[in-house]
Amino acid sequence: MKPLDYGQSFVLGMAPANEVRFWVESRTRIADTRTGAVEDYVQAGSCKSERTFADSDLFAEDNYDFLPVFGPEWGLIFRRKVHLNPEYRSIVPASQMWDGQIYHLVEGAAVAELTATEDVRRATYDFTPIVAQTSLSNPDTGLEAIVEFPVKTMNTHRERDLYQVDSGPVILPDLSRRHERHADGMALAFVAFNQPDRTDFVVEEETGLPGADGVCVHHYSRRLSTPARNALYAVT
Repeated sequence: MKPLDYGQSFVLGMAPANEVRFWVESRTRIADTRTGAVEDYVQAGSCKSERTFADSDLFAEDNYDFLPVFGPEWGLIFRRKVHLNPEYRSIVPASQMWDGQIYHLVEGAAVAELTATEDVRRATYDFTPIVAQTSLSNPDTGLEAIVEFPVKTMNTHRERDLYQVDSGPVILPDLSRRHERHADGMALAFVAFNQPDRTDFVVEEETGLPGADGVCVHHYSRRLSTPARNALYAVT
């Protein structure tokens, strides 16, 4: 999967009432090794609930974070409110999300894999855009996935020749079982890694507030460390 140029990649809705354009924030490809089927899911950048084209008071009351994910058949929308929202996660036909989508996914014109830590650090110091691909697999279910995202935060240590990626959110698929729809097993997560064969995620889920008995919110709280294949690319 050739990395995208995330500075130029967008999804455009086709509804006449609102031809909304979303910036692409990550992409997840899921492959079924038993059937050969491959599906791509494109996650857009988060925005806030709004009264579109109103004369005033543009942000809706009881405001919430709004994040859409577009798939080939099914889409996914996350609505995170200050309180626990029973409609936090909804799966809808992609054709009903702004009457369908036009994808403008631009692959990097020049892509170079950064195979050495020194190369990663040099690209960082040169302010070169870096894209990561984390590959996951579960041989028991026959499912594989590539989670691709632009590296927003890169930690480096010159003297010790170290790096650490910290970025998100991304769409993390559940490969532990074969869902009826891949969207049924998807969650928002942040991702970190500092080696080529292991990745850490912190996943958003229902989380109890400390000291507030019975009060829950959606928060990035569940930590997951898993074997993976991590690759970094300079994309220009």
